[in-house]
Amino acid sequence: MSNRKNVPTDDLDISLYHEVAASHPELTDLSQLSPEDQKVLLMSGIDPSGKERSGSFFQKDHSVIHCQTDFEGAEIISASKAREKYAWLKDYWGKAVPVDKDYYTRRAEEHQEHGYFIRSLPGAEVHYPLQACLYLSEDKLAQDVHNIVIAEEGSSLNIITGCATAPSVRSGLHVGVSEFYVKKGATLSFTMIHNWAEEMAVRPRSAVIVEEGGTYISNYICLVPARDLQMYPTTILRGKGAVATINTVLLATPGSLMDVGSRVILQAEECKAEIISRAVSTGGKIIARGDLVGEKPGIKAHLECKGLLLSDQGVIHSIPELQGRAANLDMSHEAAIGKIAQEEIEYLMSRGLSEHEATSLIVKGFLSLDIIGLPDDLKKELNRMIDETDTNAM
Repeated sequence: MSNRKNVPTDDLDISLYHEVAASHPELTDLSQLSPEDQKVLLMSGIDPSGKERSGSFFQKDHSVIHCQTDFEGAEIISASKAREKYAWLKDYWGKAVPVDKDYYTRRAEEHQEHGYFIRSLPGAEVHYPLQACLYLSEDKLAQDVHNIVIAEEGSSLNIITGCATAPSVRSGLHVGVSEFYVKKGATLSFTMIHNWAEEMAVRPRSAVIVEEGGTYISNYICLVPARDLQMYPTTILRGKGAVATINTVLLATPGSLMDVGSRVILQAEECKAEIISRAVSTGGKIIARGDLVGEKPGIKAHLECKGLLLSDQGVIHSIPELQGRAANLDMSHEAAIGKIAQEEIEYLMSRGLSEHEATSLIVKGFLSLDIIGLPDDLKKELNRMIDETDTNAM
């Protein structure tokens, strides 16, 4: 494989995707989208009505067609406009994710078709989530975005993002660089739901920096897998008492490859971190990575990775890692991969369920993490998605 800077070092054929997109008109409301597009958004955690949301961002292909918030303590605009508006943004741009880190970060910097800038002001409590959607409506299109999220000191920010494709799209490339900055005493809850077409190639590059007393909660959910997904976000707990909780829920269907992991580096005393992942394969391949790095005394960290194989053609490769670089650490991990126990199915069948219903119920229970920070309406929507996923996957 080549190490030249102008080509990827993985096996992805970039020539399959075109880089010029038609422009799209702005919308005053996401309910102006077609019923088909609105249905996709709902499956991606985005409410077109904006009900119980503090603001919305919607990018279609290379065009930002809706961007609005009425909440005085928060801001949501295109990343391109933010670079023009704020000279100080250069102090954040490329600091968590260097633009020359790999082929895809360089590509996002060279192309940069918008992306979102979200910021909560100091001390603000954004009670209802801000929502952002990156959407592809053209087949075989490459979309390259750079996102910046800043939770200012003492603020509380909840974000729901959806990445999705229109029903007519079968393939494309999404490259997304995302940088998160959680300031002193701030809390950021970030939920991402991927809802891609079956032939999509997806290359997120993300990093988080958490300062003293800050809390970062990440929920990543992918129940409609792309053909080729590769992501390994890093969270750096830089300040004393910083906390990170990383939740991941994955389902891989036949033909999909999901190389997904999380790393947390605990650089200050009294930091805490937890990485929890649930992976189900009905025939696809999942590489579930987790890495905890403890660099100071008094930190606590735990990693839990559990996988469920529902097909002999499926593969789950769990790679848990712990790195202790100081005395007086409390770090642990557990990993398990298996299949559904026959006695569990037989027990449920004895209670009147069919074998399919019993299997579906067990899978639903396995995937249904009690994810911190999710609004009640989104929890209900995810439970519905899991129900549909079970039916389609069995």
